Amino acid sequence: MAAYIARRLVAMVGMLIALSIITFLLFAALPTDPALLTCGKNCTPQVVAANRVRLGLDKPLYQQYVTFAKGIFVGRDYGSGTATFHCPAPCLGYSYLKGEDVTSLIWNALPVTASLAAGAFIVWIVSGVLLGIFAALRRGTWQERSVLGFALVGYSFPSFFIGLLALFFVVIRWQLLPYPNYVPPTQGLLQWFQTLILPWITLALLYAAYYIRLTRNQMLETLGEDYIRTARAKGLPERTVILRHGLRAGLTPIVTSAGLDLAGLLGGAVVTESIFRLPGLGSLAIDAVVNADLPVITGTVLVAATFIIVANLIVDILYAAIDPRVRLT
Repeated sequence: MAAYIARRLVAMVGMLIALSIITFLLFAALPTDPALLTCGKNCTPQVVAANRVRLGLDKPLYQQYVTFAKGIFVGRDYGSGTATFHCPAPCLGYSYLKGEDVTSLIWNALPVTASLAAGAFIVWIVSGVLLGIFAALRRGTWQERSVLGFALVGYSFPSFFIGLLALFFVVIRWQLLPYPNYVPPTQGLLQWFQTLILPWITLALLYAAYYIRLTRNQMLETLGEDYIRTARAKGLPERTVILRHGLRAGLTPIVTSAGLDLAGLLGGAVVTESIFRLPGLGSLAIDAVVNADLPVITGTVLVAATFIIVANLIVDILYAAIDPRVRLT
């Protein structure tokens, strides 16, 4: 097991290095001049040239990447002389439009996105897996058709439609909840919960619909295996057969989807955060795109992709724990 994890860690480090290079080169190749975006509407050639030096954009591209990568580990300095200021590690750049380093911007937005992702994940994984098992055990009955009908409706509606619908009826028309205004849990747990309950449900409806169908199909396939019939023939309780033998064998695709979906949400649920005015990574990325804030765009893309890579590592380790045969690959 240790050798398997070590191989996966080495592969993850290599992917992170490749990711940082690709992300940096991708935005460095854009036709927009980052130095031109740092001085507003009253730019002069002299100011643009000075800002280009302050940003280090006058150096060759490989030197710019080395400086960028070094800043992630040890920080970096911007400017020169009395105008020098330090960006502490991990430094992902500096936003001249916001007057703040990118790491701080991402760090301030991350708890909002993490709260949204974690809450939605709990709702959809619990409801999706339980309803999927229920539908598999009630195959051919009206209960199964009702659950699959709910899943089809939830999977068909886009998240922005569900969010707007919930916002209109629950908040505006019925006034069951106050209008969303994010409050950290440290400043009021009830207000925090009231702000996030609708975004949780909005995301959970979409994802739970997929997990219902996925879990049902996996359970039906697993329950038809010979070893399941053998376990029943030995007189094992039906609950043990389903949970210990059936569900565990069908967990592999569920774990894969759950890990990657959660990582994707940690990168920012753009639509949901915009609808409910949540100041998370998705809203930060949208604002950066609208204002052409290239350092922030680069930082958010790098962080979001890192979540995906780390999630793949966690999924691989869970695979090995669920199925020991995976360790041999």
